[in-house]
Amino acid sequence: MSETGIGAASMGEKISVGIIGASGYVGAELMRLLHGHPSFEVGFVTGETQANTQVAELYPHLAAVAGQTTFVSYQPQFLNDVELVFLALPHGESMSLAKDLLEHNKLVVDLAADFRLKDPNTYQRWYGEEHSAPDLLSHFTYGLPELFRSDIVQSKAVAAPGCYPTAAALALAPLTRLGLVQTDGIIVDAASGVSGAGRPPKPHTTFCTVDEDFTAYGLGNHRHTPEIEQTVNASVLFTPHLAPMSRGILATCYSKPTMPTSTPALYEVLEDFYAKEPFVIVAERPPSTKAAMGSNTAHLAVRFDTRTQTVMTLCAIDNLVKGAAGQAIQCANLICGLDETTGLSSIGVFP
Repeated sequence: MSETGIGAASMGEKISVGIIGASGYVGAELMRLLHGHPSFEVGFVTGETQANTQVAELYPHLAAVAGQTTFVSYQPQFLNDVELVFLALPHGESMSLAKDLLEHNKLVVDLAADFRLKDPNTYQRWYGEEHSAPDLLSHFTYGLPELFRSDIVQSKAVAAPGCYPTAAALALAPLTRLGLVQTDGIIVDAASGVSGAGRPPKPHTTFCTVDEDFTAYGLGNHRHTPEIEQTVNASVLFTPHLAPMSRGILATCYSKPTMPTSTPALYEVLEDFYAKEPFVIVAERPPSTKAAMGSNTAHLAVRFDTRTQTVMTLCAIDNLVKGAAGQAIQCANLICGLDETTGLSSIGVFP
């Protein structure tokens, strides 16, 4: 599937890109995918906490493509040599850079939460700090291609969704958009691999803490809640869980139908909605995080429980690919006028 983006590249022309905040897990995944991309060429990679460290030293799996590449501290003059910038920074840090990037007419894909929420007051409530660039919110398009492709291709700046909101929205949006389920009382119960917590060590993400454990967190106040609600236009109770695995998200979503329905009818809805989507698989088998690992594909399933009159939709993704770096590249492809599948795999890694 291809669209014409406003930053369309000439046939065969390389597009130079920079990654600000490349030393985290998402940044490393961006480097892995971008080095296999036929149209993007990595110009610089920054990492404030890893400045002067060779990429291959921190991430040996990138040694074959990283060569002598070294993480550097960000300098504004780096922008002179790139056309597109990926921001893979902690939440709250993209705001200070976005204005300069846009004024330099750079294409921007931000992987943090800074420009995902439309209302700065909502950001302050859930992230605990004032939004320092509310005037730039309107410049960013929410970057979930399966739901907002027509907006993305007209944008120069994209706010890539979070991993939990991606899984939840892909599972729920077809039903809420078509009025098939009630938009209040929706429950999203999701589990994520430990890489979702980031690379820096934390007491609750050490091997001894996570191994052979399964725990809920962010009860009633997880900051991805308003993003899910904004994307599916519904009220949601969201409970995330930490699972003892490196990658993957499995979201199980419960909602109540607005009219008589059945499992076959709901399958037909999802299959029709995603029929032309290159990175969505709708199947009867329960989705598996292992099936999605390493790919940009979302695996969906649906059931209608007649006893409780409940619609259950499930979605499995790789949190670092479709939930972060892969989706960011999918959006970058669109705004650059490339086929959105370029450089991305729909095939998982197994075992």
